[in-house]
Amino acid sequence: MAKFVIDEDVARSTAKILADAGHEIIDVRDKGLRGAEDAKIFHFAQSKKAILLSADVGFGNLKKFPLGHHHGILIAHFPNELSVQEINRQILHALSQLKDKDLSRNLIIIEPGKIRIRRHK
Repeated sequence: MAKFVIDEDVARSTAKILADAGHEIIDVRDKGLRGAEDAKIFHFAQSKKAILLSADVGFGNLKKFPLGHHHGILIAHFPNELSVQEINRQILHALSQLKDKDLSRNLIIIEPGKIRIRRHK
């Protein structure tokens, strides 16, 4: 199972369902990082050797966060109209489709009904 650092823009229930599925979860809200800049959140995730899970599409900026130079970034990009329960369901479903090599050092964007992976070379 994977280790995730959960950004504050991801529901706490998402962290719970991921933990219940066997993933290791570190929530930035529990580490005094609420409101921290993206770079600080990113570096925290790297220090924990964890995949960063965020809804912030800014983490998809390949110039700031180049592929292969991190432990993985997963962006959950869902419309506000979707319920948290549906978002959680789709995240769990997407993770069941991904292998460790898909997550490691890559950028993964989960959107309603699809998964996009930008792979490092």
